[in-house]
Amino acid sequence: MINGKSVIAIIVARGGSKGLPRKNVLDLGGKPLIAWSILAANASRFADSVVVSTDDDEIAAVATEFGGNVPFRRPPELATDEASVYDAIFHALDHIPESYDYVVLLQATSPLRRGEDIDAGLSLCDAKNVPSVVSVAESAKSPYWHLKIDENGYISPLFPAEGGLGQRQKLPTSYLPNGAVFVARTDALRNAKSFYMDKTVAYVMPAERSVDIDTALDLQFARFLMAERNDGPATMNE
Repeated sequence: MINGKSVIAIIVARGGSKGLPRKNVLDLGGKPLIAWSILAANASRFADSVVVSTDDDEIAAVATEFGGNVPFRRPPELATDEASVYDAIFHALDHIPESYDYVVLLQATSPLRRGEDIDAGLSLCDAKNVPSVVSVAESAKSPYWHLKIDENGYISPLFPAEGGLGQRQKLPTSYLPNGAVFVARTDALRNAKSFYMDKTVAYVMPAERSVDIDTALDLQFARFLMAERNDGPATMNE
């Protein structure tokens, strides 16, 4: 709980994946990919319950082994490429007996987040009294460097900036959602059906904890980063 408000962390992990088959149970640092999200959630000081939403028996077994609660199976129609993650969240909320003040969405494909990142997102949401918080990381390249090509092959800035591309130090800092932590008041999420609302606050995370695994290259990069660090993603919540 945080300031008397209850918190549920929902980890979404479906069995189907076209880009990287069976990615949620692939090895990363000696553990299945999904295990790192469960360990991070269990390291949170504020999460009262950690529920895994999956349609897949192998994922469910692995999740249970590493301390996740899998009280139901997600219906097949909510585990397709076209299905909305919000439908999976609301299905989970509707299939557990307890009610919670805050929902934290944790995607299994963000294994380098820590328990402290979850708690920081919740603390921001509660302290600022806002409906939601979304984790982001600074963009490696500013969108003001993006180019477009016309029918003649000529290039021009996609977003023209004052001073031109040569003034990189004057370009505004830009951020991208990193997929690691989504926090919302449960009532606000049900109404908006999105974590992106008026007055959504950003929680800025470092690039080295912001890998979102969609491809084999992403997985190799995450393995490299994990090999370079001395601690696991879930052990930094002192």
